[in-house]
Amino acid sequence: MFIYLCRNFQNAMSSRIFQFIILFTTIYLLFTSCRKEETIGTSPDYTLEFSTDTLIFDTVFTTVGSTMRTLKVYNRNDKKVNISRIRLAEGSQSNYEMNVNGTAATSIQNIELESNDSLFIFVRVTVDPTQNNAPLIISDSILFETNGNLQDIDLVAWGQDAHFFVGTDKLPGLSYPYTIVAGENENITWEDDKPYVIYGWAVVDSTGILNIGPGCNIHFHQNSGLWIYRGGSIQVNGLKDSVVTFQGDRLEYEYRDLPGQWDRIWINEGSINNSFNYAVIKNGFIGLQAEITREDMGNTLILQNTTIQNMSRWGLFTISYRIVAVNSVFANCAENTAFITVGGSYDFRHCTFANYWNQSVRLDPSFALSNNLTVFDADGNPITYLGDLNAYFGNCIIYGNLDEELLFSEESAADFEVTFESCDFRTEESLDNERYIDCYKNLGPKFIDVAINNYRLDTLSPVSDKGKMEVINASLIDITTDFDGNSRMADEAPDLGAFEFVPVTKRR
Repeated sequence: MFIYLCRNFQNAMSSRIFQFIILFTTIYLLFTSCRKEETIGTSPDYTLEFSTDTLIFDTVFTTVGSTMRTLKVYNRNDKKVNISRIRLAEGSQSNYEMNVNGTAATSIQNIELESNDSLFIFVRVTVDPTQNNAPLIISDSILFETNGNLQDIDLVAWGQDAHFFVGTDKLPGLSYPYTIVAGENENITWEDDKPYVIYGWAVVDSTGILNIGPGCNIHFHQNSGLWIYRGGSIQVNGLKDSVVTFQGDRLEYEYRDLPGQWDRIWINEGSINNSFNYAVIKNGFIGLQAEITREDMGNTLILQNTTIQNMSRWGLFTISYRIVAVNSVFANCAENTAFITVGGSYDFRHCTFANYWNQSVRLDPSFALSNNLTVFDADGNPITYLGDLNAYFGNCIIYGNLDEELLFSEESAADFEVTFESCDFRTEESLDNERYIDCYKNLGPKFIDVAINNYRLDTLSPVSDKGKMEVINASLIDITTDFDGNSRMADEAPDLGAFEFVPVTKRR
């Protein structure tokens, strides 16, 4: 009987368990069949997020090399999204290869990514940096098209063997990352063994000194620059036959004279004098920006035999600084070759300011002096800064392709002491003013070829022998020879500008 009852109980329980399973399965199937599949968000507000905004392949290769980096793509939205296309911007011509969730291609379409899910993209680059004709930096980007939005991730790898300085730190108010190239109390020297490439901002910190030796080539990536911070110093020591060059990192022929390829060299007051000798600064946004951050500035920026040209805004931009410049050329800028503001102390002798900019319409005079500067705060309210100006220009040329190449802005609340001695201007203003001593109006320098930035004087130039020996004798720096090393003492009188005319048969 006991066994019979147990068997009946087991049979009953088995039947009930089976019935429960059938019921549970039926309910589950009914629930899942009634539940709608997750909809795809089509709002333009549904964008992607990424593990980084730039993939940097920072291995310096000595032979043909290949390395891989990983990018993670996130959908942080509350709905599934459809990535209509993921592609390499350079397509099949790219040095890069990508693999999206196991699929290798230069372009992939219609990738659905669940809400709060992610996918992996593996990127590889192969370069041979021993090839001298390769770019210094090999760039591309991965483009993501989602709901009409276009997002991109930059890809950066080194294409040649060089010294690379990559900004990785961030600073509030500075748009791009930076790296320290000369720290506090460091004295760093760059020598001409291979190019120097700056990606982001390279910073010389307080009490640091950066020495740049003859023949060095410094290249800046787009939006990159060199910042000599307060208390730091830079010493550029080029030679006549071995100049130091600051330019962009694109080496192709069409970039040779293209402005706006990098940002600027930005100099605050230093622990010692900052100096540039036989330097060429070209093809940036601003050539040199020199400004103080405190009133007790004691050092000077010294420019000798230096050329600043092809800037998409200003060649030299200053705020209440102190500069001594000789035998230097400031040329071809979209706005001003020199924009001197909020006063300061300046001594320029045998310099050429020449603006024949032709890449767009230029409305601003080549040369601007001001004892004030008005800027606007975050609310759009104007703020005006004032500073006493004391400036001297001797045996200089200030010329260009506009009828008026001089601009003065003078506020009576600050001093405006400016003297020009034995200079030639292109201007419509009268020179019957005590600030002009034996100056010339619209003589025309007759440069050899402004189209190729050759501002040497041609035969029978009207500014030949128009300079004064007194300007040379009173100089703080020896300027008895010109930019090219030619003597200014060999004929009747010195010529105006950075170059002394020398017949072809006698040129050095």
